Amino acid sequence: MSDRLLLERLQRGPATGVELAEAAGVTRGAIWKRMQVLRGAGIEIAAQPGRGYALTQPLDLLDRERILDLLSPAVRDMAPSLQVCFETTSTQTLAAAAPASTPAIWLAERQTAGQGRRGRAWISPLAAQLAMSVARRFQSGFAALSGLSLVVGVAVAEALHKLGYPQVRLKWPNDLWVDGRKLGGILIELRGEASGPCDAVIGLGINVRMPAEFAAQIDQAWCDLAGMAHGDAVSRNVLAAGVIDALLPALDRFEREGLAPFLARWRALDALAGKPVRVLDGRDTQDGVAAGIDDHGALRVRFGQQERRYHGGEVSIRQP
Repeated sequence: MSDRLLLERLQRGPATGVELAEAAGVTRGAIWKRMQVLRGAGIEIAAQPGRGYALTQPLDLLDRERILDLLSPAVRDMAPSLQVCFETTSTQTLAAAAPASTPAIWLAERQTAGQGRRGRAWISPLAAQLAMSVARRFQSGFAALSGLSLVVGVAVAEALHKLGYPQVRLKWPNDLWVDGRKLGGILIELRGEASGPCDAVIGLGINVRMPAEFAAQIDQAWCDLAGMAHGDAVSRNVLAAGVIDALLPALDRFEREGLAPFLARWRALDALAGKPVRVLDGRDTQDGVAAGIDDHGALRVRFGQQERRYHGGEVSIRQP
């Protein structure tokens, strides 16, 4: 019995160590050890004499067939390759190895080495987030893809609005924000020719229901969908389908028409416009006021009477 099957059994109700051991063909001691591992991965499991092991709250596991059924017919017709794995080092690694001739999508219940921007680790407990990566080939080169993270942000934020989270905004260049707290992040990795074709691996992480012990490891203000909904988050399968439904058509349009159709939509979601920001550029730190994005997706920042423009790979932006 795999860890996933063990959790699926607990989803149906409490089970004693004897019952689980007999079903798995192992000892009760082996079941106890696996319970410890699952607890360490972020699953809350109670143990009571005579009742056995039980989940302390409902568990929402990803289901590939359910996600495919929830996709719109138009997106299903794109024939994306969709894979769901229980545990992996990083969905980015899996997607980078996938053929990109048609969109390839990887979802994971848990990442042991999740990747954030600028080499940072992404905290990824089991069944607590939407951890997804998409591999897609673009016929244009690197320069034409400079606004890709903005397009992904628009698609994901708008999908979350439709799912009942209208407070989600975008923090340039690639964060999902709610009232100054990070809900999720976007990571873009490109490989190929400077003039095309170019393969993009688009990583996305959204906090759904973060366990307290993992939340304590996050070094910035954060939030999750469960907290935003007062404890009741949208199904992760519904969330995955909604994001894919919004993202794949947006990528197609971006390849055809570029960033222009998304500019007004991004500006409507801009969490920083008109607010004080701190620009970290190498060893230099400057305080200014965010003035939105230009038509190429660069961030405009005013320093007194002067204005500078920044591109995604150059700087980090913080609120002072």
